[in-house]
Amino acid sequence: MGLKTFKGGVHPKDGKDLSKSKPIKELLPEGELVFPLSQHIGAPATPIVAVGDAVLKGQKIAEAGGFVSSPIYSSVSGTVKAIEPRRVTVGDMVNSIIIESDGEFNEVTYEETEDVTKLSNEEIIGKIKEAGVVGMGGAGFPTHVKLSPKEPDKIEYIIANCAECEPYLTSDYRRMIEEPEKLVEGMKIILQLFPHAKGIFGVEDNKPDCIEKLQALVAGESRMEVCPLQTKYPQGGERQLIFATTGRSINSKMLPADAGCIVDNVETMVAIYNAVRFGRPLTNRIFTVTGDAVCEPRNFYISIGTSYSQLLEAAGGLVAPAKKMIAGGPMMGFALFGVDVPTTKTTSALLCMTEDEASKYETTACINCGRCVEACPEALVPSRLADYSEHKQMDKFEEWYGLECVECCSCSYVCPARRPLAQSVKTMKKFVLAEKRKKN
Repeated sequence: MGLKTFKGGVHPKDGKDLSKSKPIKELLPEGELVFPLSQHIGAPATPIVAVGDAVLKGQKIAEAGGFVSSPIYSSVSGTVKAIEPRRVTVGDMVNSIIIESDGEFNEVTYEETEDVTKLSNEEIIGKIKEAGVVGMGGAGFPTHVKLSPKEPDKIEYIIANCAECEPYLTSDYRRMIEEPEKLVEGMKIILQLFPHAKGIFGVEDNKPDCIEKLQALVAGESRMEVCPLQTKYPQGGERQLIFATTGRSINSKMLPADAGCIVDNVETMVAIYNAVRFGRPLTNRIFTVTGDAVCEPRNFYISIGTSYSQLLEAAGGLVAPAKKMIAGGPMMGFALFGVDVPTTKTTSALLCMTEDEASKYETTACINCGRCVEACPEALVPSRLADYSEHKQMDKFEEWYGLECVECCSCSYVCPARRPLAQSVKTMKKFVLAEKRKKN
């Protein structure tokens, strides 16, 4: 029987060998740290500190701005220097709290729970909410909301997204190699909320050592299993992962909970464990600095709010000028204009390349080869959707299921004409959704 997977997808160069073999290194930040108030989907957090206030590491500095929101905590001790708009990775100016670190890292006292099995569901959700845990794989959806579905008894699968299919990224890999116990304990806490559910760790087969470690940890656990997956991008996409591990399908009008599933990535599950067991808020994460332009690619244990420039310096700087810098991976990351931007709960990597491959090629006319159709994990026709987008044909775009695009960029990757298919579809998708919100 073959490895579980989905239809479509691509096999880009993974580039993981640059950083995967090096242990995680803790990085203590210096100087000023920036904490954007929008590090999650939903309402921005509201500051509860003022300029001049002294703060401790682990102290709440902004409270949730609503149910779909999340509080923010300082990752250092120091003084609030300013509350003002600062530039973030996507180029937006976002209201932020700026803290000058005192270099001492004096920390608040946390309330630990010796036996988490004695906690009620409400207490577990409350601890996760209060700790500011969000989806750390990129979307930033507040985790307490995800773990509070309308019909919890219908949840049958809790899926740990251990695929890490994005090229070059290895932070989840290092976490699974060095601290797999925390991931498994995080899964146990979530399963405590859903007594009818089974826990699945979906791991691509290019990580056999992770599969072996996790299988050893869940041996004898009737409610948990490790599911080896075919190595293919975007295997870690939420819809693709659900289909590969359970055989169930969802579309853009559904949530995973509608198919009886909840999906969380590795770092989120570890954050859940730290919040519920130790009372620790989300102030740190694992971050990959890599690429052929980086002197010493590796993974760092960082304080959220640290600038990308400090991380690049900690990796030895550049061996050659970087013609392309990306926040995240090469398939779904954001091109950077500079490294003077802060890390957040949802940022996972800095990729610096000596060549800008995308700019080397000239876009030509579509040759109707169908490669984009074969690659699309949603069985769409990206070339046609891109045409509708370019001609602002919104009705035809919807008629051809443009809203089902998961924005993985597989179509752009395989296009021999070098057309920016995914970018065109993403632009129209945002426009259509905005128009729908206006009508509602």
